[in-house]
Amino acid sequence: MSLRLERIGEIPSETARVARAAFPKGSTVTRLRDEFGVLYEDEGFRKFYSTRGQPALPPWRLALVTVLQFLEQLSDRQAADAVRGRIDWKYALGLELTDPGFHFSVLTEFRARLVVGEAEHLLLDTMLERFKARGLVKVRGKQRTDSTHVTGRRS
Repeated sequence: MSLRLERIGEIPSETARVARAAFPKGSTVTRLRDEFGVLYEDEGFRKFYSTRGQPALPPWRLALVTVLQFLEQLSDRQAADAVRGRIDWKYALGLELTDPGFHFSVLTEFRARLVVGEAEHLLLDTMLERFKARGLVKVRGKQRTDSTHVTGRRS
């Protein structure tokens, strides 16, 4: 899979109209898009993709799906179904209402790229940076745990 850089664009007008009608006060998912616009950018994932081959789905979208999946505690199959069928997710992802989504295995492949690239914390770290920049998360100073080191013994 190769990476074709794609900037997050405008929300399609029909998707925005239907989402506003369905969620007049917004939802967590629509507010996330409205508040941050760009949470992830493809450029941050460049090193995990080849320069040759079939173009991959935009990593910023897969990263956002992964966050929404975690937020709602969904399986990969359920998250792919949400991309296909939920108006608020289509809104957040900037998709047309008729967008067919993707096969659920794409999420597993995306996470595997992060693991192979030793970037397991990339999604959380990037989100925390954006939250800090908006003043939603504050640095508190020292962090300490009182956990005890445990060693396992085989009998």
